[in-house]
Amino acid sequence: MIIIYTPEATKRLEYILKFIFSDILKIEFQITTDKDAFRKSNLPKVNYSHEEISDSFWIEPIDLLFESNILQKKIEVNTWNNYKVFFQTSEKADIPFDLFAASFYLISRYEEYLPFSADQHGRFEANQSLAFKNRFLYDPIVDQWTYSFAQMLKHKFFGLNLPERKFTFIPTIDIDNAYAYLYKGAVRTIGAAMRDLFRLDANENIKRFQTLAGEKDPFDTYSYIDSLHAQYGISPIWFFLAGNYGEYDKNLPIENEGFQDLIKEISKRAEIAIHPSYESNQSFEQLKSEYDYLSKITGKPVTKSRQHFLKLLFNETYQNIIKLGIKEDYTLGYASDIGFRASTCTPFLFYDLYNEHETELRIFPFEVMDVTLNQYLKLSVEEAEEKIKCIIDKIKSVNGTFICLWHNESLSDHGYWKGWEPVYKKMLEIIFEK
Repeated sequence: MIIIYTPEATKRLEYILKFIFSDILKIEFQITTDKDAFRKSNLPKVNYSHEEISDSFWIEPIDLLFESNILQKKIEVNTWNNYKVFFQTSEKADIPFDLFAASFYLISRYEEYLPFSADQHGRFEANQSLAFKNRFLYDPIVDQWTYSFAQMLKHKFFGLNLPERKFTFIPTIDIDNAYAYLYKGAVRTIGAAMRDLFRLDANENIKRFQTLAGEKDPFDTYSYIDSLHAQYGISPIWFFLAGNYGEYDKNLPIENEGFQDLIKEISKRAEIAIHPSYESNQSFEQLKSEYDYLSKITGKPVTKSRQHFLKLLFNETYQNIIKLGIKEDYTLGYASDIGFRASTCTPFLFYDLYNEHETELRIFPFEVMDVTLNQYLKLSVEEAEEKIKCIIDKIKSVNGTFICLWHNESLSDHGYWKGWEPVYKKMLEIIFEK
């Protein structure tokens, strides 16, 4: 148990203390605004005030956690213990920056509530982030700060026991396009065949008609994915796109029996989650319709989600899925780059900055997506494997949670995924190597 003194116990402060002490360090803590009680306590003490107090670990605060508005902050990034830091305070303090405020700024995604230049899909891109601009996007820096802080606490308070958490891996698969050719209907099939004919893409049309004649569809990689995971005794979360056909929503119609059979079959052995369509971002009614369809097909409650195209607006997107009863969301990550969008590899509860309260929605940030490696960063297979290893090693160093985002089609060895099938296998080997 640790006791923490602060002149004012705000919602923001309570939230970030719970994240750092309970979620990362796995240790109990109590907050007090009674300075005398704090002085007299025999517990290890953390002082979060502007006054130095003897026999305590001092972190001097800035104003952020005592505010209730969203303001543009002037941020200067320096270095501490070989880590990038900001919100610097007194050199007399045990840590020369406000660890709690900086952590809150990053995991609340404070900067995404401020004005920004969206990409063509309305998304906040990696290169606009504080982490990218200051070269710590590839670091779970909140966890790294916290682990350094923990070592300093153990040094100051001899006998303080901080339990070790374990590295965790959560594989996730998005089904944006369940099959390359099957069940598309006559209009889509003929249209696609004519398009490839004009492109002089004979191989694509040959494969299309071979599949329609009875060969296995290239994107039907489901049993292969299962066999890979079975080697390690794990099971992924499967995110199904169940929206209407549109410019950015290319999956099968939800009423298609072949598509429904696939969902039902996978739901027997793994968890099914919703992949809300691109268009559902504009309509809660459409989102609810997709949710209801998927729930009816599986016959089970759907409690997890990830937005198609990673379309995410703070806090409209999260408010909509909370209304549906979603408990976990896996959208938080960038399409344009790999790394740590919230600067942490620890799942956390969403803090609603507009309404100033902690919600029950837990955010599971992912670090690596197949499309990012192949299409956005245009890496070779070898370069992709090296990038993945670097991210995994950093997460393992703080015993965090590694979450990857893969698609059924990226294991097809088809189209622009030709030659990429080994990347997923190599990633699994890296994760489970002794």
